[in-house]
This record gives sequence, C-alpha cells and structure tokens, in this order.
Amino acid sequence: AVCRKKKVLFHVDAVQAVGHIPVNVVDDNIDMLSASAHKFHGPKGTGFLYAKKGIRLRNLIEGGAQERGLRAGTENVPGIAAMAEALKEANAGMEDNAKHLVKMRDRLIHGLQEIPHSALNGDAVKRLPGNVNFCFEGIEGESLLLLLDDKGVCASSGSACTSGSLDPSHVLLAIGRVHDVAHGSLRLSIGEEITEEEVDYIIQAVKDTVEYLRGFSPIWRDLMSGKKEFIL
Repeated sequence: AVCRKKKVLFHVDAVQAVGHIPVNVVDDNIDMLSASAHKFHGPKGTGFLYAKKGIRLRNLIEGGAQERGLRAGTENVPGIAAMAEALKEANAGMEDNAKHLVKMRDRLIHGLQEIPHSALNGDAVKRLPGNVNFCFEGIEGESLLLLLDDKGVCASSGSACTSGSLDPSHVLLAIGRVHDVAHGSLRLSIGEEITEEEVDYIIQAVKDTVEYLRGFSPIWRDLMSGKKEFIL
C-alpha cells in the first residue's frame, strides 16, 4: 500500500521463500520478484526474475535478442528446465515438507535454547520452516563454523551474500543485536530429509563446540568475572 501510494515499484527478494512457503504475486501486490533455483533443490547458478506485465526493464547485457532483448547470450536451457521441474516438485510437496520441517526446526530451536546466554534471532513461529538463527555470547561465529565443519555440520554465520566478510550480519545489527553478540551468530538451514537423530546430533555438536570455545575466550572470561555484563 505504501509503495502504491508513493508510486514506487515493489520488489521482493524471495530467494529463501519460493518453494518453501506460499507466494502469490497477485494477492501480495508484488511488482517484481527474484528467486534462485538452488534454494528449492534446482541447479546452482539458475534463477528467475518475475516482472509484472507493463514494467519496463533496462538491458542487463547488450547484444543478442535473447530473453526478449534484456539479457543477451544463449540461454541455459537444461538449467531452466531443471529449475522449472524442481519448483513444480517443491510446490507439490510444500505442505507436507513444511509440517516436517517446522517440527524439526522447533526441536532444534528448543535444544539450542538450553545453551546459557544464547538467543534465537527472529520470531520463534513467524519464520521459514527450515531456518534457525542463533547468537551465542562470548564466542566468534567464524571459530564456531570451523569446528562444526570438523564435526560434519555445515552452517553459516550470515547470508551467503556476505560470506567473504568477517563483519557481523548487518541484519542482526539492524534488529538490535549489539556488535559483540552478533559476532557469535550461527545460521542453520535444514532440508525436508533431515531426521530427529540428525537434529539431536547438531544440537549436541553446537553445545559441545560453544562450551569448548568459551573455555579459552577472553570475552567469556571477562563476562564470568564480572568485568563485563552479560547481554543475553
């Protein structure tokens, strides 16, 4: 409504949403929408941009007439076809997948909340079915990721878009996390094939790793001695 009133186009970055939760460009008054295939088990490097009829877009790449003259170069036909098929499959199983993912997600959240001085980022319910994001006080996210990787747990401390940066997530800072706390963030994305046993393994791996890192963290030592006050 605000965009309509100000005559501004409404673009949605739906990369994390498409294939996982219902998205309706008409009901949600979306003018443009971006999606990426690998988020719903399609091929990496493939995605699409939805633009409402009548919206004029500028050329991305000059040259040939492919993509209605907007992006020159031979189309990746196998990638496009595979993306479409993957999206059909994701949408067909969305409801059942979401039920399972929410159950596993909540199990993971409840387990990680047992770690002292930790906090879930975002609402506990109003979030993607397979997304869990935590902050742990007194540690650095980069060290946490490296040690979890040794345990076979693949995770991130921020978005893939900023994976090359050592700075804390600007999104976490924007929602009110202070710098030191945001630096100890962990993002876990789970798929529909995950089991309770795998979730429990992740919980224990994170618990053990956080405890280990806090054991020689000068920040944690200052917190425990009272030199610094706990935030979480």
